[in-house]
Amino acid sequence: MNNKNTIIRLECEKDYRTVENLTREAFWNVYQPGCTEHYVLHCYRSNPDFIPELDFVMETEGIIMGHVMFSKAEILSDDGRVIPILTFGPISIAPAYKRQGYGIRLLKHALEKAQEMGFGAVFVEGNIDFYKHAGFVTASGLGIHYHAEPRESTVPYFLGLELQKGYLKGIEGTYYTPRGYYVAFQDPYGFEKYDSGFPVKDILVLPGQLP
Repeated sequence: MNNKNTIIRLECEKDYRTVENLTREAFWNVYQPGCTEHYVLHCYRSNPDFIPELDFVMETEGIIMGHVMFSKAEILSDDGRVIPILTFGPISIAPAYKRQGYGIRLLKHALEKAQEMGFGAVFVEGNIDFYKHAGFVTASGLGIHYHAEPRESTVPYFLGLELQKGYLKGIEGTYYTPRGYYVAFQDPYGFEKYDSGFPVKDILVLPGQLP
């Protein structure tokens, strides 16, 4: 259960290493052998698309056990317009605190702040069984298509949410994952050097990882 002493606040510089280690622990061997999400976060803080006002940590009993960050992104509309939107991630909850409602509480807090800031919509690649609790639906139902799948497909892992009602009315277009999320593949040497500064962990191939 959520602890009544849990708070959500903006991340600050002194949190960086703690949060990156938290992210590594949260994602290690989950979607792939090892993980790269902590390096994505590390690099994103100097990316112009990073939004510091939507960079939150969650603490319980003074311990940082959750984090989420947001990035600017775009929809390329079929009529030639570029529609500004948001994406987010990594969203991390320490393994000992998973499946207790902390993740959805953290996400809803961040989405409320994004709405207050005037952002119109947010899209993400993720599990609908989790994100539906924050109001997300499959993005194809909003007329937005995922760049890596056939246009006519209903992509179950590509999800969207209007933060401002009617923001996407009359828009059909395509979403491309921001390049900042591919940084570990673009710079594998930089990633390996960075990750070597963390404790050694077993890299395992496990059922349920992405192909």
